[in-house]
Amino acid sequence: MKFVTEFRDRELVEREAKRIHQVVTRPWRIMEVCGGQTHALLRYGLVSLLPEQVKLIHGPGCPVCVTPIEVLDCAVALAEQQGAILCSFGDMLKIPASNGNLFQCRARGGDVRVVDSPLEALSLAQQNPHREVVFLAVGFETTAPAHALAVLQARELGLSNFSLLVSHYLVPPALRLILSNPKAQVDGFLAAGHVCTVMGAEEYRPIVEEFQVPIVVTGFEPVDLMQGIRMVVEQLEAGRAELENQYVRSVATQGNPTARAAIAQVFEPIKQNWRGLGSYDESGLGLRADFAHFDARKKFNLNLVPAAANSCLGGDIMMGIKKPWDCEKFGNECSPDHPLGAPMVSAEGACAAYFKYEMTEKPT
Repeated sequence: MKFVTEFRDRELVEREAKRIHQVVTRPWRIMEVCGGQTHALLRYGLVSLLPEQVKLIHGPGCPVCVTPIEVLDCAVALAEQQGAILCSFGDMLKIPASNGNLFQCRARGGDVRVVDSPLEALSLAQQNPHREVVFLAVGFETTAPAHALAVLQARELGLSNFSLLVSHYLVPPALRLILSNPKAQVDGFLAAGHVCTVMGAEEYRPIVEEFQVPIVVTGFEPVDLMQGIRMVVEQLEAGRAELENQYVRSVATQGNPTARAAIAQVFEPIKQNWRGLGSYDESGLGLRADFAHFDARKKFNLNLVPAAANSCLGGDIMMGIKKPWDCEKFGNECSPDHPLGAPMVSAEGACAAYFKYEMTEKPT
């Protein structure tokens, strides 16, 4: 295994780890929801500092991983059949779809472009008034404000050739799904700090109260993660189930009012299909009726027919039921160069993290 052993605040991290060793008396399973947290935990070898009673499991907080195949099929169709300029973040281009990925679509002549923000796609629409420009809007609550603002600006500019192919997801319904699955067996959560920076922490309180499970909003630095784990373990050992905020330097109780207002103005909760996890009411975001002319699904009359699932274990991995090494294809038939599923491609995917940090075999 290869880890980064020197990092800022290492002494404080080790002190937090020591406190966990001192307080823990029984096994606990803690899920870090965000894939970015998963990569940080593995990159810095933080798992090796924990007592064996504390098991970290990886959640569904990877938007690339949960975007279903049919959305990518529609993106390919827009570029190849509709002649649109399809704009996307780079990590979506290698995700397998029914007819290859977006890289292969581009090789076949589709106009697929990598952008760094939806505003870059908006500029392309201004520069190409006779072409349709579609932005593949993927993400959780973190990216939704920027996508909402792009739509509002397109309306202000009077652009009729710009639209979004939306694949947005909400974290709280995912936690409810996990807690309702007896196979998952999660004792506590590290909630994603960037999502809570936008939405605030309070929307997790009903989950804490209903399921009597600790949730600690946590940042992404090594000391953030170790403090978050310690806070969850202390609650569990004391028999408490509370909502706590480790990431106080970024997360306010009610989040970012301006960002939340933009999301509420442009989007509304909808039934959403999660790759590998199923379809659930009000688990995603879709454009409101007032903005239907910016909805690529309606504009191009796209039919999102659920695609047949492959043999990827991504769903079980994102539910915390299995680890990447439980898949017989992991690191062999499935690698970042030849991925069979989204978790091996995404910069936040658990399989990509395990492969990158050489965690290829189950410890004995």
